[in-house]
Order: sequence, then structure tokens, then C-alpha cells
Amino acid sequence: MKKMMTALFLFFPLGMVWADGTANIPVSPGIAMCTLSPASNSQTMGWVKFTQRKSYVRVEGEITGLTPGKHAFHVHEKGDCSAPDAVSAGGHYNPTDKIHGAPTSKDRHVGDLGNIMADKDGTAKFKFTDSVIRLTGANSILNKSLIIHADKDDLKTQPSGNAGKRVACGVIRLLMKQPGLKGDGT
Repeated sequence: MKKMMTALFLFFPLGMVWADGTANIPVSPGIAMCTLSPASNSQTMGWVKFTQRKSYVRVEGEITGLTPGKHAFHVHEKGDCSAPDAVSAGGHYNPTDKIHGAPTSKDRHVGDLGNIMADKDGTAKFKFTDSVIRLTGANSILNKSLIIHADKDDLKTQPSGNAGKRVACGVIRLLMKQPGLKGDGT
């Protein structure tokens, strides 16, 4: 039994634990999760974990069903993936009213997270940090949609980097609260 539990923990290290306690796998405070589902008749799906640190958010995940190469990776303004093509997610999350840009640009949408790279099998595994997005306050990404696009973000074309159709969508949900974090991300 112990070996089986260890194997399950290794296979499902993040779990799907929502703030309302719908599962009882322990996680650290200040973590949000997004489960991506296919959009636009794609086979793209996966998960992304966001961990709030003092001055940045760590982003890590795995997405399958992509074509090999770069794919745009953006937070969108609405937490709604109900449309078959994910247009219900709205545009890029941009509470600061800036132009579209690279994740390293001073002027960029809060939701501009650049590109992820899919290998020859169509799987993207990634880990990076971002100092603009937050799980609290004005730049909170909680209850917003995460979109994976069919094409790469060219990091300059307005308003969305010429990234193509939306192939996966998921809503970013809080798993565990940090002290002082309200459920709405403020």
C-alpha cells in the first residue's frame, strides 16, 4: 500500500486541490492551478501551476497535443472557456492598459507570458518566473483564463502577437490561500 501511495504521489504530484477543499492532497499556500482543455477542435490539454513568491510568480506546467515548435501562452481577461473556440475568454488580460509585448518588456499586457516550446511529440514542459503577474492585488490572474495559441507570439504585433487560433483554455483557480489573500485575488 505504501508503494502504491508513493507511486500515486509521484504520478500526481500537484493534484487538483481547489480552495473549497474538493480534494485532500496537501499543497503549499499561495498556489493556483489551471487545467487546460481543448478548444477549436484541437487535442491540446494540460496543466499549469502558479506559485506566488515574494516578488514573482513561478509558472510550471505540461501541455500535450501541440504541433512541434513555439506556441503563444497568454492570460486572458475573462474566466470563461465556454465557447468552442475559447473566444469567450476575451482579450489579453491588460489592467494596466499597455501595448502587447514580450514578457521581458517594460510595456506589456499583464497577460503576456510569451511562448512555450513543444517538442517533436507535441509536448511542452516548462518552468519560468514572471515578475508582473500576481495571485493578489491589481495584477491578480486568479479567475482569468489561460490560453494556448496555435502559433507563436511574435511579441510585437498588436494587440495579440499574431498568435493564431486558441487551441486550449482553462480558468486559473486558487488552490490554497496565503495569509491575507482574499478569494477574489485582491
